[in-house]
Amino acid sequence: MTDSADKIVRVAGGQGFWGDWLDAPRRQVEGGPVDYLMLDYLAEVTMSILQKQKERDPQMGYARDFIGAMESVLPAVTERGVKVIANAGGVNPAACAQAVLEVARTHGAAGKLKVGVVTGDDLLPRLDALIEEGHSLSHMETGEPLSTVRDRVLSANAYIGSTPIVEALSRGANVVVTGRSTDTALTMAPLRHEFGWGAEDWDKLAAGIIAGHIIECGAQCSGGNCLYDWRNIPDLANIGYPIVEARADGTFTIAKHPNTGGRINVPSVTEQCVYEMGDPNTYITPDVVADFTTIRLADDGPDRVKVFGIKGRPATDKLKVSIAYRAGYKAVGTLVYSWPDALEKAQLADRVLRERLDNMGLRFDSLLTEFVGVSSTHGPLTVSTGEAPEVQFRIGVRSGNRKDVERFTRELAPLVLNGPPSVTGFAGGRPKVEEIVAYWPALVDKTVVKTAVEVLS
Repeated sequence: MTDSADKIVRVAGGQGFWGDWLDAPRRQVEGGPVDYLMLDYLAEVTMSILQKQKERDPQMGYARDFIGAMESVLPAVTERGVKVIANAGGVNPAACAQAVLEVARTHGAAGKLKVGVVTGDDLLPRLDALIEEGHSLSHMETGEPLSTVRDRVLSANAYIGSTPIVEALSRGANVVVTGRSTDTALTMAPLRHEFGWGAEDWDKLAAGIIAGHIIECGAQCSGGNCLYDWRNIPDLANIGYPIVEARADGTFTIAKHPNTGGRINVPSVTEQCVYEMGDPNTYITPDVVADFTTIRLADDGPDRVKVFGIKGRPATDKLKVSIAYRAGYKAVGTLVYSWPDALEKAQLADRVLRERLDNMGLRFDSLLTEFVGVSSTHGPLTVSTGEAPEVQFRIGVRSGNRKDVERFTRELAPLVLNGPPSVTGFAGGRPKVEEIVAYWPALVDKTVVKTAVEVLS
C-alpha cells in the first residue's frame, strides 16, 4: 500500500477557455497516466453570452464544446477511472449535466457516470432582493452602486470556491459540472478531496490554488503564448498541455506527457504565474489568500518544474461577483491602403470620414481610430523606421443610440471610390452593429451565497 506521503495525484489541464483546442482533452487522457481532467471554459464575458443563449432556449446556457470533450474522453472515465471537473455549466449546469448523461446513454455507458451538479452561483434572480437587503454590489473600481445599471443587467454570478466540488467528489461523482466557480477551484478541489486538506490548512490550500492558477490557461504554461525564447519552442503543432503532479505536503510538479511539443521550464511557468496577478502578496480566492511572493520554482528534469514553499492566509468574508450589463452599441470597420504613402492615405481617409460624420450631426460616446501596421499596438510609442507597404485603417464607434451606429456603418464603404486612392482588401460589406456587453465586478458577503450539490446518474 502506498504511503500517503508518497501519493501523487495527477490533474491534467485540458481547456483554458471556451474555444480552446478541441483535441486537447482527449490527448491529455490518452497520452499517459492522469487521475483528473480539469476543463476551464469560463471568462467574464462568457457568462453574458451563455445567458443570452438561455433566454433564447431554456435548454442552453452552457459551453457546448464540453459535450464533445466528454464524448472523446468517455472511455477514460468509464474504464480507467479518470474524473472530470469542469465549469462548463455556465448559467445552466443542470442542462449541461443532462447533456453529459445523454452522451453516456448514446455510447452504451448508461449508469457508468455519476455527474455532480454544483449550483448557487447565479445571483440574477436574487439581485433586486439583495439590493433591497442593503447589498449595493458597488463597482469595485468606481464605487457606483449596481442600481445605476440594474435595468440593463444580463448576468450576475458569484465566484464560488472548491468546497462544493469536494462535496460532489465525496458523494461519488466522477464528473463534476459547475457554473461560475473560480478557475483555480477546478484543480484545488480534487487535491483537497484526495489529500484531505482541512479548511484551515492555509499553506496547502494556497498551493492548490497556485497549482490551479498555473494550469488554468492550458498550454499557456507549456510553451503556448510564451515570450521566453519563443523562436525555439519545439513542435508547437503537437503542443503538450500541462499536468499537475501533486503531493500531500502541498508541493507539486508541473509536467506534460512525453513525446509532445512545447516546453515546460522555469521561465514558462513564471510567465503564467504573473498572469492576471494584482498584488502578489494577496491573491484572493474564496478558499484562501495565496502569497505569490513565496512561490519557489526549480527545474525537476526535462519539461518538469517543481513548485514549493507556498504560503497562505485565511480567506476573506466576501465573494467576487461577475456582472454583465448592456452598455450600448458598437461597430468597427476597416479599409487597407497600399504603398506608396499608405499611412498618409489612411490618415486622410480618417479625416474625411470624421468630417462627414460631423456634418451629419452624429455624436458618439467614443470614436477610435487605429492604423494597424503602424500604431495599433503601442500607439505613440511606435517609431517608424521606414515606409509601411500597407496600412489597415480601422475605425470604431460606440453609442447608446443604435440608429447613430447604423448610420456610421453606411459611411465607410463609399471611401473606396470617393476617398484616397489604393484601397485593397476590402470585403465583407458594411460593418456589423453589435451590442456592447460591459463588465461590472462587485463583492458580496459570503453568507448570502448558498451553493447546492446534486449527484445525477
